[in-house]
Amino acid sequence: MKYLFNLYDRSKKINVLIEVLSGITVSIALVPEAIAFALIAGLSPLTGLYAAFSIGLITSIFGGRPGMISGATGAIAVVIVSLAQSHGVEYIFATVILAGIIQMTAGFLRLGKFIRLVPHSVMFGFVNGLAIVIFLAQVASFKVMDADGQLDWMTGPQLNIMLCLVLLTMVIIWGLPRLTKAIPASLVAILVVTAIVLGFDVDTRNVGDISSIQGGFPPFHIPDLPFSLETLVIIFPYAFIVAGVGLIESLLTLNLIDEITETRGKSNKEAIAQGLANFVTGFFSGMGGCAMIGQSLINISSGARARLSGIVASVMLLVFIMFGADYIERMPIAALTGLMIMVAIGTFEWASVRAIGKMPNRDNLVGFIVAAITVLLHNLALAVLIGVIISALVFAWENAKRIRARKHIDEDGVKHYEIYGPLFFGSAQAFAEKFDVKNDPDSVIIDFKESRVNDMSGIEALNKITERYFKAGKEIHLRHLSPDCLQLLKNAEKIIDVNIIEDPTYKVAVEI
Repeated sequence: MKYLFNLYDRSKKINVLIEVLSGITVSIALVPEAIAFALIAGLSPLTGLYAAFSIGLITSIFGGRPGMISGATGAIAVVIVSLAQSHGVEYIFATVILAGIIQMTAGFLRLGKFIRLVPHSVMFGFVNGLAIVIFLAQVASFKVMDADGQLDWMTGPQLNIMLCLVLLTMVIIWGLPRLTKAIPASLVAILVVTAIVLGFDVDTRNVGDISSIQGGFPPFHIPDLPFSLETLVIIFPYAFIVAGVGLIESLLTLNLIDEITETRGKSNKEAIAQGLANFVTGFFSGMGGCAMIGQSLINISSGARARLSGIVASVMLLVFIMFGADYIERMPIAALTGLMIMVAIGTFEWASVRAIGKMPNRDNLVGFIVAAITVLLHNLALAVLIGVIISALVFAWENAKRIRARKHIDEDGVKHYEIYGPLFFGSAQAFAEKFDVKNDPDSVIIDFKESRVNDMSGIEALNKITERYFKAGKEIHLRHLSPDCLQLLKNAEKIIDVNIIEDPTYKVAVEI
């Protein structure tokens, strides 16, 4: 109940009209998307629509990012399509339920914070790739079924009408905010274009040409399949991937909305809400889903900032399914195509193009790779994971090259090695090559004032170099090790035998 009270309290501080109108706009845009994603997965259109309703409603109420829209998505559809073909829809419902449990577990374990490990270059690539995917997805709107049942490009008057309606939609969305922001431009564009089509009886494709959306309230349904270990073995890999893809896409969308609105969402709370939504939708004939960047951007660009818009979008979607199918099915595809093209244009990070030549080449390369994988494979989660791995490897390589050693011999004949840069797995070999054990004097000091020992490989490098000096009969001191380095050494004392002593000159010293 506290969420409902929070919603009520916050509604006093927001523009309720904008929230409601934004929600209606999003609900209209959700219809063809949910149908398309369900068909991609080889499922009934209502399976996608039910998922859009239940997931959108639950995440809007309990999620960690007000204003973000969730529902059935293409990323989830691509994951489950093979399972749907091999085992049927009942296994899909069970998979979605299990994925929800995994996501809630991740949220309770506070794993959402790991989204911070995604570099900005990966975010640029993710957003740009998604913008291109959204744009390319609209190309199908310019195809029609020919006499042989094959999709073919529009030609002649049909193509001209489609282009004019799309351009009119885009012009309204672009121009209306310059006159007034009292009403969402996207909604006005859809209503105006729909009115023109219906008023002048324009012959063009509409939502009903894709599929009927007529249905009732999502029925409660326990998946009809054997509850056995064999079933778990079948669905668990799919559930794990669905959970991972859903969380990555949702948390990246959350970060994107955070940047646009200059506010901060709660990643762990969103993970729990996404899990709860998938868990519930699996019992109500839904295909599962996650955050939808396109619809979220429509919502935010329309001025919505609170939970109310997402709730309205979900409820209106259900109203369309139960009572307004005949009207929604008459809506021209051209209006929704123009809307999504404007979303794609607004989603693309044009600053990343201007940054080429000004930012490090490695960051530009990572962004390009992530965008390319997103476009070619339509797998946002895989693209992000590959981008993070490449960024981590590049970071390790760059830091591995930064290990340096300044050398000098003092008046007492003691040789000093002043180490600069991190000592870790990537720089361990270069570190070992800095020392001339054979020709060094009998007393050597290795100073870590400007360095840190970061991992077990660094400890092993210390172990080997001290062992080399010991075998040569020479004395070696390790100085200025940081407290965290000393803790690593203490934890690994079975690998390297150290005696920590107080030094009158240096606060911390290690003598071997």
